[in-house]
Amino acid sequence: MKPAYVDTNVLLRFITGAPKTQAQKARQLFAAAERGEVTLLLDAITVAEAVWVLTSFYKFGKSQVKDVLIPLLANPGIWMHDKPGVLVALTLYAELNVDFVDALLSVHMQRVGVSRIVSYDEHFDRLPGVRRVSPVEALTEG
Repeated sequence: MKPAYVDTNVLLRFITGAPKTQAQKARQLFAAAERGEVTLLLDAITVAEAVWVLTSFYKFGKSQVKDVLIPLLANPGIWMHDKPGVLVALTLYAELNVDFVDALLSVHMQRVGVSRIVSYDEHFDRLPGVRRVSPVEALTEG
């Protein structure tokens, strides 16, 4: 079977178990991936959307999101461009109480050797290795 990208709605059916018929088919798909019968491709944007839907619509807490997604994404049948980075971002998201996208951005910044971010978002102050600066500071610092 050829690799296939997985959309957020299939991921959510698997996680939430609803609606029942779709969730059952999603469980079959992820089980096949775990057995090595299919490779499922996920993008970080899909994970970000899932995080948002799980917290906003399904009212999952950040730790609950992390506890559900990390083992799921660790499935060897799931391929992601930056799986280790996404897993680290999920941990930072839950443990440091920051937005998932901010945590993911901090992981990407560190990977390319950039420590400064121009932002008004004070959540970045919680992330190790990240230094938040204002637009003016970004222009005046060397």
